[in-house]
Amino acid sequence: MPHSTGTDVAATAPELPRPLPGGGSYRIALVCLGNICRSPMAQVVLTHRIAGAGLADAVRLTSAGTGSWHLGHPMDQRAADTLSRVGLDPSSHRARQFDAAWFADSDLVLAMDRANRDELAGLAPPERRHRLMLLRAFDPEGGPDSEVPDPWYGGPDGFDEVLAIIERTAETLTAALRHELG
Repeated sequence: MPHSTGTDVAATAPELPRPLPGGGSYRIALVCLGNICRSPMAQVVLTHRIAGAGLADAVRLTSAGTGSWHLGHPMDQRAADTLSRVGLDPSSHRARQFDAAWFADSDLVLAMDRANRDELAGLAPPERRHRLMLLRAFDPEGGPDSEVPDPWYGGPDGFDEVLAIIERTAETLTAALRHELG
């Protein structure tokens, strides 16, 4: 498959919200239901991509869940194994719960699915809702309303599918960040 240039990829991405005044690094929160599969996988992949693009000091990532069931737990072993197979280290992750106060400090909040987005929209102050999007809005094979499927109830193939989606999306999002942040 031909590789796009960063400029080509950034041109197809949705517009990023402008950085908050006085915020320093561009802060992105990645959110799923329990913070043990999709959002931590996205955090690990994006951290790797952003570092590779020379943006490690310019972008700060965190992940969280809308639910509290897994607080403090490591990443789901199937998700961790999927990342490890491609040379990424999932070992430092511990599940957290999204706090509505994060909207004050987040330049962008990326939900994995519509249910999480809708729950987050209910927590967001009206003036911050434009900073909330679905992750797959940046997926060249997705769109503004496309979801990252929840692999929790399936087998390893579901985690491989999620990784493929996240890798595609990370390329576009990283290019958009490089374009926005220079």
